[in-house]
Amino acid sequence: MSAPRVNRPLIGNLAVGLVLVLIAVLLLRLHLGESWWLAAPLPAQWFTALAAAAIYAIACAALWWRVRSRKDVASGDGEPPLLVVWASQTGFARQLAERSADSLRAAGHTVRVRALDQVDAALLARIRTALFVASTTGEGDPPDHALAFLSRVMQNATPLPQLQYAVLALGDRTYDHYCAFGHQLDNWLCEQGARALFDTVDVDNADADALRHWQQLLGQLGGDVAHLPDWAPPQYQQWRLQQRQALNPGSVGGTVFHLKLQPVAGELPAWQAGDIAEIGPRHSAGTVAQWMHAHGLPVTATLADGRPLQEVLAACHLPEQIDTGDLAALAAALKPLPHREYSIASMPSEGSLQLLLRRQRRPDGQPGLASGWLCDYTTPGDVIDLRLRGNANFHPPAAEAPLILVGNGTGIAGLRAHLRARVEAGARRNWLLLGERNAAHDFHFGDELRQWQREGWIERLDTVFSRDGGRFHYVQDALAAHADALRDWVDQGATILVCGSLQGMAPAVDAVIADALGSDAHEALRIAGRYRRDVY
Repeated sequence: MSAPRVNRPLIGNLAVGLVLVLIAVLLLRLHLGESWWLAAPLPAQWFTALAAAAIYAIACAALWWRVRSRKDVASGDGEPPLLVVWASQTGFARQLAERSADSLRAAGHTVRVRALDQVDAALLARIRTALFVASTTGEGDPPDHALAFLSRVMQNATPLPQLQYAVLALGDRTYDHYCAFGHQLDNWLCEQGARALFDTVDVDNADADALRHWQQLLGQLGGDVAHLPDWAPPQYQQWRLQQRQALNPGSVGGTVFHLKLQPVAGELPAWQAGDIAEIGPRHSAGTVAQWMHAHGLPVTATLADGRPLQEVLAACHLPEQIDTGDLAALAAALKPLPHREYSIASMPSEGSLQLLLRRQRRPDGQPGLASGWLCDYTTPGDVIDLRLRGNANFHPPAAEAPLILVGNGTGIAGLRAHLRARVEAGARRNWLLLGERNAAHDFHFGDELRQWQREGWIERLDTVFSRDGGRFHYVQDALAAHADALRDWVDQGATILVCGSLQGMAPAVDAVIADALGSDAHEALRIAGRYRRDVY
C-alpha cells in the first residue's frame, strides 16, 4: 500500500498564512502602547517592529530560494546552463559533482548541480550538456535516492537528441557488478539518442588516477581550467628529454613537436598501446625570476629544508600577493600546477617514450602551460616530471580481430602506437582513417604509415587533408562515404578506436557510425567494448 501523497502547495500556503498572521499580531502590538501617536516608540515597540521585519525578510528569502532552485534551469532566456548531476549513497559522488561544477564555473560556464532524484525528463530535454557522477552500491544497485529517477524517468522513452553527456562511474572492483549503475545510466542515455562526450570513466575506490583523468577531461570540456590544481597530486618520476623535433614547418596550424624521452634512472618501464603520459609542467626560469624580482625576493632564496625557492615556485601557481617576510608560509600556501595528459605514440620495444603534441596558445598569445614547457622552455637533456597511467578503456583488441582506427591532428600519436603494437603482434587487418590540414606539412609519421601500407600492415589507408581541396573535407566525411566497408568490417568482428578532437571530430564520427550501423548496433558495439575513444 503506497504512502498518502503529500499536498505540498497546500502546506506551503498554510505556512505563508501562519507567517502573515504572526506578522499581523506583532504589528498590532505597535498600536497598543501609550506613545504610539506623535511620540517616539518605546524600546519594546522598536524590538517588535524589527522582529516583524526580520521574519518577513526571512520568509521572502526562503520563498526566493525555493523558487530559484526550480527555475534556474527552466528559463528560456540565453544559453542553457551545464548540468552536473549526482547519485550518491555516502556523499562522495556529491562531493565530486560539486568539485566538477567548481572547475567548470572557474572556466566561465554557468553550471547547475542537481541530485538525480531532482531531475526529470523535461529538464533533460532542455539541457544541452550534462555530466553525471553516479555511485553503485551493493551488488550493482543504484543509490537509494536514485530509485525515483529509475522508476519515473528511465522506465520511459525520452528522446534526447540535443544532449551531450559524460558519466563518472564510482564503484568497487571487488564486487561482480563493478560500476553497474553508472554504466546503466550511460546505456540509457545513449538509447535515448544522447551523445557521449567521451567514454565513461570508471573509478575504483576513489582511485586518484581515474579522478585526475576525469579532471583532465573537464579541463578539455571547460576550455580553460589551467589555474586549478589536481584534486590529488600525482607522484611523478624523472624523465630526460632526449630529442625534440618540429614536424610541420610551414603549416597553417600550430607547430607540432615530436619528443623522445628516457627515464633518468632505471630501465624503460612497460606500457601498452593506448596508455597515457601525465606531464608535470613548470614555469620557465625567466618567468619565475621575473616574479621573484617583482615581489622583492632574491633568486637565490632557499627554504629551511634547503630547497631553492625558485625550483618550488616553478612547479606551482604564482600568487599575485605574498608576505615576503615568511618564506615557509609562502611555500605552504602554494598550489601545484595541474598535470597534462598526452597519448603515448610509441611502444617500449622502440627504446624510448615518444609524444606528439601541438604548441597551444593562450588568448594573449603566450604558449600554453604544458605545451610551452615541453616545446619552448626545455632543451634536450633537461629533466621532465612524468608518470605513466594505464588507460584500459583504450587498450588494443585481440590481434586476430580487425581494427579500424579513426583520428585527426595529433590524435595520430595514440593510433600510431596501436599500429606499431599490431605490427609487433603480426596483425595485418588494420584500417586507418586520418584527417589533417595539408598533406605537404601535416602528414605526421606519413613516410612510416605509407611503408606499413606497402608491407601489408595497413590494409586500408584513407587520408583527408581539409586545406587541399580533395574529395572529402573531414575524416568523418570519408568514413561516411565508406559506410559499406565499415559495416563489413564490423560484421567481421572489427573494433573501432577513435583518437583526436573532443569538439568537432569525435561527435561527428560518432554520428556517422550510428547512422551507418543503426542505433542498436552502435550501442551493442559500445557495450561489447568494440567502440572506444580517447578524445581531448
